[in-house]
Amino acid sequence: MNSGTNRPGQPPNLGRPASGGDIAIIGGRVIPVVGEVIEGGTVVIRNGTIAAVGRDIAVPEGVRTVDATGKWVLPGFVEAHGHVGVHEEGNGWAGQDTNELTDPVGARFRALDAINPADEGFRDALAGGVTSVVIKPGSGNPVGGQTVAVKSWGRIVDEMVFAEPCSVKSALGENPKRVYGEKKQTPSTRLGVAAVIRDALRKAQDYKIKRDHAAAENKPFERDSNSEVLVRVLDGELPWCQHTHRADDIATAIRLADEFGYRLVINHGTEGHLLADVLAERNIGVIIGPLLTSRSKVEVNQRDLRNPGLLARAGVKIAITTDHPVVPINFLVYQVILSVKEGLDREVALRSITINPAEILGLDARVGSLEVGKDGDVVIWDGDPLEIMSRARTVIIEGRQVYEFDDAAGHGVTVDPYSELSATGGQR
Repeated sequence: MNSGTNRPGQPPNLGRPASGGDIAIIGGRVIPVVGEVIEGGTVVIRNGTIAAVGRDIAVPEGVRTVDATGKWVLPGFVEAHGHVGVHEEGNGWAGQDTNELTDPVGARFRALDAINPADEGFRDALAGGVTSVVIKPGSGNPVGGQTVAVKSWGRIVDEMVFAEPCSVKSALGENPKRVYGEKKQTPSTRLGVAAVIRDALRKAQDYKIKRDHAAAENKPFERDSNSEVLVRVLDGELPWCQHTHRADDIATAIRLADEFGYRLVINHGTEGHLLADVLAERNIGVIIGPLLTSRSKVEVNQRDLRNPGLLARAGVKIAITTDHPVVPINFLVYQVILSVKEGLDREVALRSITINPAEILGLDARVGSLEVGKDGDVVIWDGDPLEIMSRARTVIIEGRQVYEFDDAAGHGVTVDPYSELSATGGQR
């Protein structure tokens, strides 16, 4: 079986880490994101989990060490909105599984069922220091389906998942009205898109009452896959990731959230800066981007690298996204760098691709910072990652060294997950 890893060679220090994901990174400039910078610090990972972070920490016997002297040690980046593996690059229609455009209400659709770990985007993610990706259905449907949080390396997606479902994807604006308008069916307007969403959520409210009544009476009940998922949204269990660009669509997203009481997350938010005070007051997180794109349609006419800074200064919690493959996922940090150039605070910038997306989507118990008990996802950079010439040198996921930049070859090398996992009996 071919993993799709087609970069030849392997640097001599890559190798397989100690069994169980035990590794210690020593001597580097440790940036925990949450907490103070630690000069000459150590990060110890045991059984795939961070066991210690600090200075003058003794490395347990038998734990392999990686010398990070002169380098920067950070948590792996978190991409909060991508289509890696469901929109495969270079495979045309055969690798395009982002939108199921036959039903405007697709809460039952799962991104999980379409992810191909052999997509080259996962290798690019590692090269860009991205170790976690929230993969989402596209924006062709008013209700697109369930999202999933995965690590950027693995043999099959089931071994990569760490939160499923993560949220439910919904879309307002141009995309769903264009898709169904061309079919001459509802929804073909913005008012139609909002009505489809509202009808689906009302149906879920009624469904919950009937389901709970049947359970209390110990009677059989006919299940509805869409409503089952939407009840979890209404109960506050799953956030509602709302694709929306224009300010009027953002206002509609807020109106719907107020009506049904679910936890709203704005995705894209191109004109979010126009409502920054409203978003901040309501504590609504914004996953903003992609930022390195042309103004390809009306609703992204205000796309601007200044917008993340405008939102953040207003008190909005932001995460920055590539919307891969709209912008290649390894360019995530470059979008952040250019946003800093245009006014985004450097500390907020780093948080926007680490702890902020983790907190916005409820993943912060696992990823987003270097803290004891979190997953051992660590990236060693040869300098400040917010300097454009810096490079991710070593990537570690759950204590397993999966990527190394090979100076002699001039490119990065990824461990083949098929040979690696099969050699350890499938144990991560």
